[in-house]
Amino acid sequence: MATRSGHVRAPPERPSSARSRPPLDFEKINRAALAALPNLLKRWLPDGQRRGHEFIARNPTRSDRSPGSFKINLQTGRWADFATGQSGGDPISLAAFLFTIRQGEAATRLSRMLSIEISS
Repeated sequence: MATRSGHVRAPPERPSSARSRPPLDFEKINRAALAALPNLLKRWLPDGQRRGHEFIARNPTRSDRSPGSFKINLQTGRWADFATGQSGGDPISLAAFLFTIRQGEAATRLSRMLSIEISS
């Protein structure tokens, strides 16, 4: 990229942590998290309950007084808060939502929690 004086400037360097971080295999992490989902949900949403193929809990990101509108499908990992319209399609997006973090960070945390090797 050239400056006004005509000098060429090198592109900004990415932090070394971003350069050395192996790529995340979101599909692999989601598969492992889906297999462990009932245990993860008991940890993340301790007042929730399993009802058939769903886990029903209060949404901890808002003042939800009673369980019912926040549901997670234990077979697919899809989740929704039917009171607010917020939803997602997998355990990584659920973790990102619950802990207010980006999906990449949620995937990294889940891979650590589940002892998944993240290098390709």
